[in-house]
Amino acid sequence: MYQELLNREKKLAVIGLGYVGLPIALEFAKDFDVIGFDINEARVEMMKRGEDPSSELDATTFQNRSITFTANYEDLKTAHFFVVAVPTPVNEDKSPNLRPVLGASETLGKVIKKGDYIIYESTVYPGCTEEDCQPVLEKVSGLKTGKDFKIGYSPERISPGDKLRTVDKITKIVSGCDAESLEEIAKVYGHIITAGIYKAATIKVAEAAKIIENAQRDINIAFVNELAMIFSKMNINTHDVLAAAGTKWNFLKFVPGLVGGHCIGVDPYYLTHKAEKMGYDPQVILSGRRVNNGMASFLASRTIQMIIKEGKNPSKAKVLVMGITFKENVTDIRNSKVADIIKELKEFSIDVDVADPHASNAEVEHEYGYGLVSNPSNDYDAILVAVNHDAYLNKDEAFFKSLSSCGRPIIVDVKNLYKGKFSDKVNYWAL
Repeated sequence: MYQELLNREKKLAVIGLGYVGLPIALEFAKDFDVIGFDINEARVEMMKRGEDPSSELDATTFQNRSITFTANYEDLKTAHFFVVAVPTPVNEDKSPNLRPVLGASETLGKVIKKGDYIIYESTVYPGCTEEDCQPVLEKVSGLKTGKDFKIGYSPERISPGDKLRTVDKITKIVSGCDAESLEEIAKVYGHIITAGIYKAATIKVAEAAKIIENAQRDINIAFVNELAMIFSKMNINTHDVLAAAGTKWNFLKFVPGLVGGHCIGVDPYYLTHKAEKMGYDPQVILSGRRVNNGMASFLASRTIQMIIKEGKNPSKAKVLVMGITFKENVTDIRNSKVADIIKELKEFSIDVDVADPHASNAEVEHEYGYGLVSNPSNDYDAILVAVNHDAYLNKDEAFFKSLSSCGRPIIVDVKNLYKGKFSDKVNYWAL
């Protein structure tokens, strides 16, 4: 398979062209003939023009690439090596939403042929590829795994907004349904990944490795978030404590903050769901989730307390929230916990304006029901800086005073950007 792809005798297809799928499709397209498939026709038209709908990649990334973008699944019939990179969100009750990955499997079942390869990159619980996706492929296609086609799993590790650790510079875990498929999959990915390939023992091991990467980060962040809530009551700056503790060689350096997005705040639920199905009641993982999910409420309450201490009525207050994307310097607003802060503030009848240099006003309106302000006013009772965008890093005391309705502006600094930069003429608090 690898040699035929390299000789351009066969084509490679990537299903799902979001933050994960598009970068890897374009990387493959340097040396392979690639079909980029997405069900969103508007996004496909943008990519045909050399535009990244996620605003992560510039136009030069599309140049000199052998890739055809399409929303017509019939075009996938000419491909032989398929990479599935669709979202794996959770439902309202935090149970796994497998509709995208099972829908992709059904689509592939209509186009795969004998000898084809299907590799899943979407984050799932251990067993999902073989126990949930494989039966769909076999039922729709009438073919048998191992005998007629091969499957594998290679978890995505892309970090949105990271311009240094790009897709080719991150070690790639690969796995296959048998020894032959493992070697071929490793060769295909090894052609584009300069950081190296790790061959997992089984597909389930590869699935589990990915899911615990994010669960581990979630738990560690939950620990420091709980510390932040405790130290806030003691009037101790958490970052000062972490800096002191971090002088020990084996202290793990995590910082408090909001845990949103489509990975760390979502993936642990896939593991806990599978654990509960197997009869095990997970304690630590869900505890971490509860702490991190409670941070928005904690920050909203802290903001309200500061407004009240200044002798103001929250129901008559106006707050500016700076940043709504789930992390710095990205456009993605999915599962943003900043939105939870805004919701809590509004429940106290606080007038909230939201600004963000990266987010799309249309997307924010569609997702949350309110828009962004491009030119903040000068009558805010409090300013909450929620995301550490580069555009916010060098804001000074004069800037925040220009936004404030009073001589001593209230500033809630979620990311600890301005510690030590303001005089006592600012009512400043950092998480």
